[in-house]
Amino acid sequence: MTETAAVTEERPPAQSALEQFSRRLPYGLDAFQREACARLEEGRSVLVAAPTGSGKTTIAEFAVFLARRERDARIIYTAPIKALSNQKFHELCEQYGEDEVGLLTGDVNLRGDAPIVVMTTEVLRNMIYAEGVDTPPAGESAAGGRQGRLSDLDFVVLDEVHFLGDKFRGAVWEEIILHLPRHVRIVALSATVSNAEEFGDWMHAVRGGTDVILSEHRPVPLYQHVLTSKDLAPLFVGRDGEMAAKGRINPELRMLEAGGSRGNRGGRGARSRGRAPERRSRRISRSDIARALDETRLLPAIVFVFSRNGCDQAVRQCLFEGIALTTREEREQIRARAQEAIKDMSDEERRVLGVREWLAGLERGVAAHHAGLLPVFKSVVEELFQRRLVKIVFATETLALGINMPARAVVIERLDKFNGVDRVPLSSGEYTQLTGRAGRRGIDVEGHAVVVWHDNVDLEALAHLAGARSFPVNSSFRPTPNMAVNLLERMSADRVRETLELSFAQFQTDRAVVGEARELRAMQDSLSGYDDAVKRARGVDQKRWEDRARKLRRKLERGRRQIAARTGTISRTFDRVVALLTELDYLGGTLQDPVVTDWGQLLRRIYGDRDLLVAESLREGAFEELDAPGLAAMCCVLSYEPRRDDEGEGRLPGGTEFAQSFDQVLDIWERLDDLADRHKLPRADMPHAGLAATMHGWANGQPIEHLLEAAGIGAGDFVRWAKQTIDLLDQVAQACENATGPDYARLTALGTTARAAKRSIRRGIVETSSGA
Repeated sequence: MTETAAVTEERPPAQSALEQFSRRLPYGLDAFQREACARLEEGRSVLVAAPTGSGKTTIAEFAVFLARRERDARIIYTAPIKALSNQKFHELCEQYGEDEVGLLTGDVNLRGDAPIVVMTTEVLRNMIYAEGVDTPPAGESAAGGRQGRLSDLDFVVLDEVHFLGDKFRGAVWEEIILHLPRHVRIVALSATVSNAEEFGDWMHAVRGGTDVILSEHRPVPLYQHVLTSKDLAPLFVGRDGEMAAKGRINPELRMLEAGGSRGNRGGRGARSRGRAPERRSRRISRSDIARALDETRLLPAIVFVFSRNGCDQAVRQCLFEGIALTTREEREQIRARAQEAIKDMSDEERRVLGVREWLAGLERGVAAHHAGLLPVFKSVVEELFQRRLVKIVFATETLALGINMPARAVVIERLDKFNGVDRVPLSSGEYTQLTGRAGRRGIDVEGHAVVVWHDNVDLEALAHLAGARSFPVNSSFRPTPNMAVNLLERMSADRVRETLELSFAQFQTDRAVVGEARELRAMQDSLSGYDDAVKRARGVDQKRWEDRARKLRRKLERGRRQIAARTGTISRTFDRVVALLTELDYLGGTLQDPVVTDWGQLLRRIYGDRDLLVAESLREGAFEELDAPGLAAMCCVLSYEPRRDDEGEGRLPGGTEFAQSFDQVLDIWERLDDLADRHKLPRADMPHAGLAATMHGWANGQPIEHLLEAAGIGAGDFVRWAKQTIDLLDQVAQACENATGPDYARLTALGTTARAAKRSIRRGIVETSSGA
């Protein structure tokens, strides 16, 4: 044996990617994490369903590590909201370096060709549909160009994939899973849902090679409490009467509930006789909540208040009653960070944005967090809470969407919330999401969920919410006009129908159909191969291939008829959409073999619930008399969704041009509404004037302080709708700039106006809130 050979024999075996990754972690992997990572390394996709705070993100981080370990591999990391995308972007930049990580959120387009790209799910869906669409101008939308390249993509992380059940946005997750190239491995991360196996079976049926990894273990135990006017009482007690994570309901709370019920009944009778109620619980104020959490050492804490005004009022009440939870050193750190964040604001901006009150609350360790806050304010609150400088955050439920704000305790003020129409009870899924923020791995040894007591609390209902750790995910998928033209641009109508038969919506309707539809797709591929062979064959060979093709074609048609007869609900909806689009000339050809027209190509680039209304308005010239501020205001109208059914009508900008354009858009909407009804399709909500006048003023250069005061809205709300408006303006610009046909010249001019409108809005606090 040579010396070289001896050295080779003594060399230790190469470490697996999982072993290398594990060595980098400051903690050991749990069994479910190790299993999921091993499956990924084997080349499989995974659906991981586990409790909030259990460490699902570690599996996504392994996928990133695996992608970077493999030469030229790329990975896309998606999150349901922009705040989460921004947070994950910064985390990955710290780990892999800024040159390796990109961010695409619609209003930010940064290094889209990087090997690791973080984006919202909508951006990824748009990229999938935009494959083959001309590259947009530099610096514009994320859909298209090299960042839209999916051929060299190896992994996609779908965080919070249980959002698939959301009735407004859930279809986006389903479209991604259906239409991503088959070679891409998916890392789907979900809360503990009761039908995870069903969801995983569907993913395996449509993509193959998918494993379901389940864990119900919460590494940080969660204890349930009820805050009464006297003390913080455990909801459950064990055999020895001590606090338990689960068990029987605390007898002391039973007595309180019985007393409250008697007091309520007595109160109603007493009032009829002119006497005061016999027994009623003292109302627990938000400052009482702060004191109780401080005294029981349950800080830092998140207190969920299902009202933006309620969150702001809670901070004011704590200030008024002298709540102070920070040391002098902590106050100095808070003050320095907050002053850095607002250094570029004018005195007038600081006044209208309520900076003095915001700073006062922060320095005492108390803050609000909701969609009405300016993004920079929310960012500072999140950072200071993570650093354990801010001790209590009064937040709306949007904070439960996965933002990294680890709390020792979570308080829920009420077990019902206003949904825009009525007060409705919290679902078990909502309760699980909210309380899941309490107790974070590696930080806390236990978490605490606290419900504030009032006389209408139903202990049995509360115990059910606290005990039900999972909820089902049901599909909200349905074909839309934009989806139809994008799919028909890529495949035949028959192939689209077969693809739609693979949807999770169809799978839940009839699980067997998905397997049969997959077989039909394989038959169709084989038939295409036979047809090619017939063209090449000669003599006897030709007859043999023709016979094979004929038999397969009959079998394929028989299978299609069987599927259509059994269910076909999604396909029938698609056929109705095709009929409507054909009637409007977005599709040509026949209903059986439709072809995307020039106007259909324009519709391909318009996304959202009002896709067809925007396209029709462009076609009928409803925007052509508008200048840049007017077009900005109109795109705000077409983006805006009222928060509640009884919201006022809003104000229109002055001038006849906008009023005429608005009336024309309403006429188009009414016609499309009637058309949708005739074709038995869902109808879009009527456009709402909303912030049209406010957006028009902003685009004309008016100062933000006057606009917010006149509109009576928060800066955060304005920035959010400004970003939505920018996104639609960008879509309009791309659609018009890529238009073909006889309307090319007028649409190109409108595209120029849309670009100018976008620039007029993206300034001041909107610009500073759009950075990564």
